[in-house]
Amino acid sequence: MCCFFTVLILLGPRFAAVIWWLFWPARWNVAFPNSIIWPILGIIFLPWATLMYVIIFPVAGFWDWLFLILAIFADLASYGGGGFGNRDRLGM
Repeated sequence: MCCFFTVLILLGPRFAAVIWWLFWPARWNVAFPNSIIWPILGIIFLPWATLMYVIIFPVAGFWDWLFLILAIFADLASYGGGGFGNRDRLGM
């Protein structure tokens, strides 16, 4: 069950971003004009933040940027949580 949850967390936002990019490329072209490398790097390294950026791009208010910061923290937590959870296995 734990492995299933981990795979869901790691692949879920990436899968959603790729499907969204395939079915609604105009939204991604507005958020990332004249660039394909930034969305690809975002999907690989910061998938939650990339999805949130595409969602909030047309509107730039305080709450929108707060949600973007929370998405960045969610990405960092997903990377750091694995190391924290396995610290007993490593003998640290």
